[in-house]
Amino acid sequence: MILDFLTPVADSVIAHAKLQDKQSLGNSISFYKEGGEFPEIEKGALVLVGVLENRNDINYLGEQLSFDETRKALCELFPGNWKMPIVDIGNIHPGETVSDTYFALKKVVAAVVKLGAIPIVLGGSHDLTYAMYRAYDDLDQMVSLVCIDAKFDLKDTSEGIKNNNYMNAVVVEEPNNLINFSNIGFQTYYNAQEEIDLLEKLYFETYRLGEITNDIGLVEPITRDADVVSFDMTSIKASEIAKGEGYRSPNGFDGKEACAIARYSGVSNTVSSFGLFELNNKLSCSGVMLSAQMIWYFVEGVHCRITEPSLSSESGYKKYIVPSQDYDLVFYESLISKRWWVKLPDNELENNNIKKHSLLSCTQEDYLIACDQQIPKRIFKAFRKNLI
Repeated sequence: MILDFLTPVADSVIAHAKLQDKQSLGNSISFYKEGGEFPEIEKGALVLVGVLENRNDINYLGEQLSFDETRKALCELFPGNWKMPIVDIGNIHPGETVSDTYFALKKVVAAVVKLGAIPIVLGGSHDLTYAMYRAYDDLDQMVSLVCIDAKFDLKDTSEGIKNNNYMNAVVVEEPNNLINFSNIGFQTYYNAQEEIDLLEKLYFETYRLGEITNDIGLVEPITRDADVVSFDMTSIKASEIAKGEGYRSPNGFDGKEACAIARYSGVSNTVSSFGLFELNNKLSCSGVMLSAQMIWYFVEGVHCRITEPSLSSESGYKKYIVPSQDYDLVFYESLISKRWWVKLPDNELENNNIKKHSLLSCTQEDYLIACDQQIPKRIFKAFRKNLI
């Protein structure tokens, strides 16, 4: 069925791939080619799909999108010490309306996830994240969404969804499958105070740019609980990716930090879809290569995933109990990966009945803070949210 929504990868990309070294990704990616059979999508595969839609960009001026240069740059790279099946199923072209494009992306993402594969979406405007989120309506599961973005995109939606307000639709519209939202890298001067206050009232997680750049490792526990990770390329400083006008912010993540975030996203056992958005013709050559390298790092992260033993038996973990005035905090440390979790109180779990989120990813530092009789902000928000 998803073939109805897809067009093959451009011949120029296929030709470029063939020119690359035999050991490069260009000669290992399975492409959906013009006149060829649709490639098999096996369980565990990484599935590239482009979405050539940007009409809901508030600055839309009729620009036609193409992700061929990003694809070519990816073909030039060599795999790490891994043999991950990568499939490029081509592009979703703009429908008659943007809602038609949303529908197509929703169906493609849902179909790929149902096959046990991971879609990597190359997108135009960031509002396509809304369609990725809606794909999980067909999967009957709650969604933890992580967005890497300088802005919260919570503007008014009375005139329809745009790339500066789609999160408003995600939060408000039914069915409401959103269990958590985390923003990584917001810049205060781009966001109204009422938007910051709203996210605080909803007990969602927000992390300022400086907070993350001071310790990029903070991203790991945030993405470890995510289902969908959406990366807005405009959160990267303009000097790293832009040619001329378009990407304007002098501040943002650098290339190394962007790749680290992509890798942390891939390492997460729960991330089942990943997207790069605001890819457009204003990307410089280095910006194009950075987008390809971010895909590479995400794939490597998936390769490095660690299957932890079930916590039901508690074997494979060290258990730490921190007494407090209201309730005991129970922490677990994996003996395999040295990662940490904290157990949410049983009475809160009965209110929402979501077993997947009975444990919250955290760090050893969170445990040490709790030992000083303080509750880390992330843990406090998770507890309060489960009371709602």
